[in-house]
Amino acid sequence: MKESALVKAAWPRMRAARRSAPRTRKLNVSNLLVYAAGFVVVFIVLCALFPSRIAPYSPTEMIMTDIMLPPSLSHWFGTDYYGRDVFSVVVYGSRDSLLIGLASVIVGGLLGAALGALSGFLGGIFDTVIMGFIEVLMTIPGILFALAIAAAMGPSLFNVVLAVALSAVPGYARVFRGQIMSVKGRPFITAARSVGAGSLRIFFRHVLPNAWSPLLVMATIGLGTSILVGSGLSFLGLGVIKEIPDWGTLLSQGRGYLTVAWWMSTFPGLAITLLVLSVNLMGDKLRDRIDPKKNRI
Repeated sequence: MKESALVKAAWPRMRAARRSAPRTRKLNVSNLLVYAAGFVVVFIVLCALFPSRIAPYSPTEMIMTDIMLPPSLSHWFGTDYYGRDVFSVVVYGSRDSLLIGLASVIVGGLLGAALGALSGFLGGIFDTVIMGFIEVLMTIPGILFALAIAAAMGPSLFNVVLAVALSAVPGYARVFRGQIMSVKGRPFITAARSVGAGSLRIFFRHVLPNAWSPLLVMATIGLGTSILVGSGLSFLGLGVIKEIPDWGTLLSQGRGYLTVAWWMSTFPGLAITLLVLSVNLMGDKLRDRIDPKKNRI
């Protein structure tokens, strides 16, 4: 009788352990994916910072005897119609592609956060005017808005960064405004006002430190979108015009040779895909760590 009672008492614990086992396996697989994503991001950052140490050839070296060679041990990604090593060009092209993504996220995030903070904290007429302007911008698709700005200003690195950044401002502004309004209504803000704290002190000391985390997650995930939009502008001929092309320009240059030299577009496209996927995986993991509601489930 005692043994059966012990078994009955231990049975709920055994079932709970069985239920938690699949979750542990999923967590391990998720961690492996995040580690792999981190490795890809670190490698691409190293390619952007030290391209001469990683690329086996110069990106401008043209070898007339090696035109449009398929991937091999001497040319990992093959060669293009100029005889350039595609792997070396992809490595050097990572600098502009990564720079467009990072710079546009920083500029767009700061502008959007400033507008969202003013709208959410001040309220009143400021909220009506700013959010009315944001609502108008949100009726225009982001890629179309960036395309219009880049076409009006002309192809250059600065114009591409500005176009991609401005297309992302409405999203950052709406998210940060909602977070500011949520924090502003909490009891500790009311307590700070009751003891005589000024508006600037409340904003910088209490509201802003408690509202930035969703913006950080959105910026991490938005980095992949910015890289995609920047590459799309370069693909359409509105991006960076340099001797060393970025990934979007490489895609555009190789699209006419897909039937005879598929590697010219495939490997730059894979580079964009891997970077965007890796950044999104890391952003999802960061969101899981920061979001307290999801951690309780």
